[in-house]
This record gives sequence, C-alpha cells and structure tokens, in this order.
Amino acid sequence: MTDIKMPRLADAMEHGTILSWLIDDGQPVAKGEDLVEIETDKATVTHQAEAEGILEVAAPEGATLAVGETIARIGPLVSQVGDGAPAPAPTPAPTSEPAPVRHESPAVATPLAHRVARAHGVSLAALAGTGPRGRITRRDVLHAAGIGAPQPGTNGDAPPAPAPRDAGDSSRGTPTVTRPTRLQALIARRMVEAKSSVPEFQVQTEVVMDAVVALRAQVRDQADDGDVAPSLNDFIVKAAALALRAHPRANSSYVDGDFVHHGRVNVGVAVAAEDALIVPTIFDADGKSVGEIARTVRRLAGDARDGHVRPEDLSGGTFTVSNLGMFGMTAIVPVINPPQAAILGVGSLREVLARVDGRIVDQQVMTLTLTCDHRILYGADAARLLSQIRSLLEAPLRLAL
Repeated sequence: MTDIKMPRLADAMEHGTILSWLIDDGQPVAKGEDLVEIETDKATVTHQAEAEGILEVAAPEGATLAVGETIARIGPLVSQVGDGAPAPAPTPAPTSEPAPVRHESPAVATPLAHRVARAHGVSLAALAGTGPRGRITRRDVLHAAGIGAPQPGTNGDAPPAPAPRDAGDSSRGTPTVTRPTRLQALIARRMVEAKSSVPEFQVQTEVVMDAVVALRAQVRDQADDGDVAPSLNDFIVKAAALALRAHPRANSSYVDGDFVHHGRVNVGVAVAAEDALIVPTIFDADGKSVGEIARTVRRLAGDARDGHVRPEDLSGGTFTVSNLGMFGMTAIVPVINPPQAAILGVGSLREVLARVDGRIVDQQVMTLTLTCDHRILYGADAARLLSQIRSLLEAPLRLAL
C-alpha cells in the first residue's frame, strides 16, 4: 500500500485543497496518470499518481489538508491467496449492456470544467472544447448539460455560505452570501497587507504612443501565419524591463528592514481570471525580444484563465504591469504587489489634439501611473524610472537593441 501525501507544490505552500479526484475511488490507476487536482494559494495543479494499483481516496473533494498529510492510498492491483498465486478474477454477470469503457478526453479540460462535469454527470470524452488550444471550458459542459448559464453556487469554486439570520434592510432584497475561494481570500489578505503596511506614492505621465502603434502595425503586417503579433502591452513590458535594468533600485524589495536587490528582472503581468486576479511572471523580461514576451504572455494568460497555470509561473516576480486600457479606462492607480518596490498601471490609448512646434497635431497618448514603495524609492527615483519607460516607448526601435 502506497500512501499519497499532500504534495508541496510551492516553497511557501502549507496547505492544499482537494478540488477534484480524476480517478474514482476503487478504480485502477497507472503510475504517472493524472490523479487529483489540488488548489494552492496561487494556482490549481494536477498531481500525478506515484504508483500503480487501486485507488483508495482518504480525503474527499473540498477537504483542505496540510502538506504531508495523507490524501489517498494506492493498493495492489490483485490480492494474493494461498502460496502467492493471484486470486481468480470474478466472472461478470451476464448483461445485455456492454461493459463500460474508459475513454480519454479528446481535449484538455479546465479544472472548473471537470468539477461541473462531475456535478452534472457529463462525459468530457464526448465534448469538443472551445477554449484556448481546444480546452473544454465550463461553458462547454453547461451547454452539453442543457443549461444556458450556471446557477449560483454551482461553479465549483466554493459552496454558498448560509444566509445570515439577520438579513438587514429588506428593501435591498434577499441577500446571497458566498464564501471566497482560497485564491480570492489570499488576494484580499495581500491587498490589506499592501495598503496597511506599505507607504506608497504615485507618479504619473502621458506617453505619445504613435511610434509604437506604427511599429506594431508593421510587425503585424509582416508576421507569418500563426505568429503572435505583439500587443501594446508587450511593448510596455519590454520597456519596463529595460528601464528596471537601468534602475536596479526599482527592481528591489524591502524585507525585514533590508533592501533586497534582485539579480533578475522578472515582470509580472496581471491577468483577470474567473473571479480572481492572477499575476504570471515573465522571467528575464529584459533579455527577451518583444515577440518572445508576446508568446509567453499569451501562453501564461491562457493557462491562468483556464486554471492550468503552474505555481512556479506565479512566483519570482520583481515588478508588475497592470493594464486596464482594454476596458477603456483612462488611467489606473494600482496597489503594490508586496514585496515588490513598484507596479505600473496602464490606461487606454486615446486620440488627442496637441500643440507641437506651434502646430496642432493628432496624437495617440496613454497614461502610465507608477505606484511605489516609499521605503525603497523616492520621488526622484520613481520619476527617472517612469521617464525612461516613456522615452523607450516614444522611440520603440530602442526596444530591439
């Protein structure tokens, strides 16, 4: 009998939650086969079986256990009788129905799709996914189940909490109370920590983006079929990375009274996942081309939204870029992601009239806001960093040097 323990999926992980058993209790499992989906504070991870045999589930779905606690056991495939000969297999009872055959899903499904499929008795093997790279999504499962939209509390993230006895002012209607997921609770704790313990300040500037827009159009027109055309945000990530390399103080952290200067420039990119905000990391962004950044961001953003991002993809960031420009927001004043020294907020691209050399011209501008930890960065430090980001974006060919 092999005990399966709650694995340590990240350095700081202390507990994990069983989201979904991918093999039913009492069924055979092969070594290395996907066994269970586990939610940590940072991501949802699929853990593989460590041995071959019959699965005995010890922790039900929804249970939260400490690292090292037993979540399942895997026993031998056959029992031994007498002198060690295997017991004869039982003769199946005659039936007019064919024996069930286990099928593998033709496409990868998101963890949420797995949970909803189990709840509604939908076979994933029969579905064609409409998500990125053919992934089966919750919407695909709900459509197969004949449900137009998910009902409250059935999305598998967390069970609805009971309504409070004192519902308060009835003029606001009957309240519906839901519990945050572990990820949402973690985000809430970190934002409280950031706002209560970090003395932050902001600097802001407007960037003329005409040159970046023109360069991006040329790259897109000359790209081969299947190539990923960089977005404006990819250029911003590259500009921020190069500016951080030139201003290493901004690529630091304040930890226990010390300045910790990081040797790598790892830029996190905020991604809006379902009911949460996830920040996958572009490692060594200062050494990557804009095209490499674009491909990495697309892959990580897709994984984050589908719940397949790895814990190591969410760690190690030294700076963050948060962009709400696609929603038409003029500017964003973001909250620092501790223990990073700064975060860059990106607004929408706007057309304005400006006076240049005595002439009125059309320009496309974007507002950038830098939120800084005042324990590490002072006003002049922040101004120099943001000025260099602006300079690089207004002369974007320097991003290729």
